[in-house]
Amino acid sequence: MTGPRRPAARKAVGVRLAGTGMAVPDKILTNEDLTRIVETSDEWITQRTGIKTRRIVEGNTKTSDLAAQATKQALQNAGLAPSDLDLLICATMTPDMICPATACQVVRKIGAIPCGAFDINIACTGFVAALNLASNCIASGHHRTVAILGADTLSKIVNWEDRRTCILFGDAASCAILTACDDVTRGSLYQSLGSDAERGEVLYVPRDASDLPPGAGETFSGKYNTLQMDGRAVYKFAVTVLAESVERALAACDLTADDIAMVIPHQSNIRMLQSSWKRLGFPEDKIKINIDRYGNTSAASAGICLHECLSDGSVRKGDYVVFVAQGGGLSWGTNLWRL
Repeated sequence: MTGPRRPAARKAVGVRLAGTGMAVPDKILTNEDLTRIVETSDEWITQRTGIKTRRIVEGNTKTSDLAAQATKQALQNAGLAPSDLDLLICATMTPDMICPATACQVVRKIGAIPCGAFDINIACTGFVAALNLASNCIASGHHRTVAILGADTLSKIVNWEDRRTCILFGDAASCAILTACDDVTRGSLYQSLGSDAERGEVLYVPRDASDLPPGAGETFSGKYNTLQMDGRAVYKFAVTVLAESVERALAACDLTADDIAMVIPHQSNIRMLQSSWKRLGFPEDKIKINIDRYGNTSAASAGICLHECLSDGSVRKGDYVVFVAQGGGLSWGTNLWRL
């Protein structure tokens, strides 16, 4: 009697970024527009955040609508058809509904059925987490072509009477198509994810009074199902974790700032990013910044930065790129990638 056959050893594969895409709503909300909604000014917003404009969805536009647009563009740039996808991962904290997953809705809208699909939710860290997960799926040999999405319509969960938060966020989606390749030196060289729910109360969306942390009266805006944020605590956390995450990634791969073509960070706050890159020793032209045009787009932001870097040629095949993000959870993630 013979036992089950052993599967053949899988050949090592590399992971290639085949194409990227992005989508933003047509409506532009300027700092001047916000002065007519809350007590603020263009100078106040610009100095504290670096944001000048952000995009806002209108009417019945859903998160999956932006996500589908970004995915179609990424597939076109990759020279692939929806039928080539065997997995789609959507990072979002603003799903269309609880069920079905927004990822499944995107698969339907782009005509990729029966592609596998699921959502993940770790807020602004989502795109980096999806990148980590997708690269592992391909490297394992179980998947060949994976779409990763970061998509959020944060304008739907912002309290437009709370100037601490409503000035920060915009709506957007980004997509990257990953495929298997023969060059095993390409893809994820280092990746990490972390979380600390003990500090999660500094950035959260409560459903009712039972979700409010002790002492929430000082920071709670008064509206449930909207973003609540302790800006000072988030700033302190983000500056520290961003720098430490990049330092660990470089050390693990025996690389220095000189070896890196670009750091692609989540676009949280210009002052946070400036503080971090000074500590890391990166010149300004190696830190991708576009928060001035889009605001904080949560899971979409790192993917938008990637798309713009590839589109303008600031990163190319063979370059080392560091993705880093931090957000609600509290959560954080890193990926050191060779294009």
